Amino acid sequence: MELTLKKRKKNTIIPGFTLTLGYTMLYLSIIVLLPLSMVFFNTLSMSWSEFWETIADPRAVASYKLSFGTALAAGIINVIFGTIIAWVLVRYQFPGKRIVDGLVDLPFALPTAVAGIALATLYSPNGWVGQFFDFKIAFTPLGIIIALTFIGLPFVVRTVQPVLQNLSSEIEEASASLGATRLQTFTKVIFPELLPAIITGFSLAFARSLGEYGSVVFIAGNMPMKTEITPLIIMTKLEQYDYVGATAIATVMLITSFVLLLLINIIQWYTNRKFNLK
Repeated sequence: MELTLKKRKKNTIIPGFTLTLGYTMLYLSIIVLLPLSMVFFNTLSMSWSEFWETIADPRAVASYKLSFGTALAAGIINVIFGTIIAWVLVRYQFPGKRIVDGLVDLPFALPTAVAGIALATLYSPNGWVGQFFDFKIAFTPLGIIIALTFIGLPFVVRTVQPVLQNLSSEIEEASASLGATRLQTFTKVIFPELLPAIITGFSLAFARSLGEYGSVVFIAGNMPMKTEITPLIIMTKLEQYDYVGATAIATVMLITSFVLLLLINIIQWYTNRKFNLK
């Protein structure tokens, strides 16, 4: 017991473990747990049949599929291209590098409504980009994926970039001197180090995309059963003063998102454990 207390005291930089832990739990309870619990409390006022009728409505089910499908697609795209962008920013020197590095953070600072209007104007059938395609981009699920990719890219880049900066290029040189090819060096040396950061970036981008509203509502077209996302249905019910119905759908999104993020964290823990044992 005495050794445990000494170890805790040694590893604690900020004094007052009990005080800081209590403050942490209080802060999380007020900021996170209390608002989320209200969603469940409002939903409990519904009977099971009313709850099921609300969440199983074909329009709501179509929005679930669209929201989760487009968020997943945007997350995968951001993992691929976000990792490439992070690699270029860390490994290469080129004119305008600082400008490019700053542009990565632009989706953080740009209001989502402005981003949505800009993307809708750009990819509409008469837009600067949309006019060159025979198929529609705006007002389709493809347009939603583009919007979600835009707002989720910084999460992957800024998560992978510090890991690459701490990964010395000498490791790659040592791998090459031992006869490994570039592909072997990447798959056996670099990728295992990047994988936890990639998974973290994906989970952040995926979670951000699920709740995105401002940038998507302008480019989606909001056609029921086709391009209507779940956050829009929730907003519509709130505007109709159907607060219980809105919280019921929000509960489905909350539980599903929690389960998916839990699975992602389990995968991240497993990969960390697997590669650390090696």
